[in-house]
Amino acid sequence: MGTGLTIEDLSVAYERRLAIQNIAYTVQPGDLTAIIGPNGAGKSTLLKAIGGFLRPTQGRIMRSPEHGAVAYLPQLAEIERDFPITVSDAVLLGRWRRIGWFRAADAADREAVEAALAAVGLTAFAWRGVGTLSVGQFQRMLFARLMLQDAPLILLDEPFAAVDQRTVRDLTQIILDWQAEGRTVLAVLHDLDQVARQFPRTILLARRLIAGGPTETTLTPEHLEAAAAMADE
Repeated sequence: MGTGLTIEDLSVAYERRLAIQNIAYTVQPGDLTAIIGPNGAGKSTLLKAIGGFLRPTQGRIMRSPEHGAVAYLPQLAEIERDFPITVSDAVLLGRWRRIGWFRAADAADREAVEAALAAVGLTAFAWRGVGTLSVGQFQRMLFARLMLQDAPLILLDEPFAAVDQRTVRDLTQIILDWQAEGRTVLAVLHDLDQVARQFPRTILLARRLIAGGPTETTLTPEHLEAAAAMADE
């Protein structure tokens, strides 16, 4: 079900600056992986390169299987929250690959929306405008939209930023459910305690790969100090 990734000697320039350099790492199908590092470490750049939104300066990223949908959740700051659309229709956008731009949603599509909204606790908000939602509710809506994409590879950029602890708990459970289904999930995170508790594998960046693999061998004081020192260079 999940997508495997092989990252070979990857460098990516972002806004005319080399954001990540010479990254090599392998993600196995079904891995649940946190991407961590200091500010400016290249975490979002790596995620966008994996999703195909940024072109490598050198190196390559290979997927196995080669083709398959990618579900990508950008940072909240990159998303327009005042677009005049209902919560239900915003979630339905997750089906656009199946529906296309010119076919109307059918009963199965609407049922999928209802099930996703129920899973994130937003059934009562289906016909409200997205602009009326709190930050936590908005993020729940975005997770519901991800559900409808039904992708084997899910990329999350700071999915818990500025949301309340109950929402963090509920959305974390959804991520764990995705892993249990065999999907591959990579998430940019800042809470190292949460990473240690719930993410079996971790990539630690500071423009270069400091460490990667099982979380218990990646999240060490020595590796964290090396990342902080490299970020200050």
